[in-house]
Amino acid sequence: MKEPIFDYDPAGALDSQEAIEVFMADAFETGDAAYIAKALGVVARAKGMSQVAEETGLSREQLYRSFSEQGNPTLKTTLAVMKALGLHLMAKSV
Repeated sequence: MKEPIFDYDPAGALDSQEAIEVFMADAFETGDAAYIAKALGVVARAKGMSQVAEETGLSREQLYRSFSEQGNPTLKTTLAVMKALGLHLMAKSV
């Protein structure tokens, strides 16, 4: 008998600000805009999409759509969500 396969949801592991920071730092390291957007969506779900929607003034549906695999959030939306999540962008030399 085969054991059932379960989908892993990383949102469940993001239970602290430190975990969120590490998760997002790893996403930004990829340099892949779609991956970064999806990671922000995971963090937003971990924090509570309704709360993020309220803090950003965006609808939950818009957030889910923007941060899905097919989404393409604007910089304005990305920055608003990051602020609601207690995150900000920093520039540094490489």
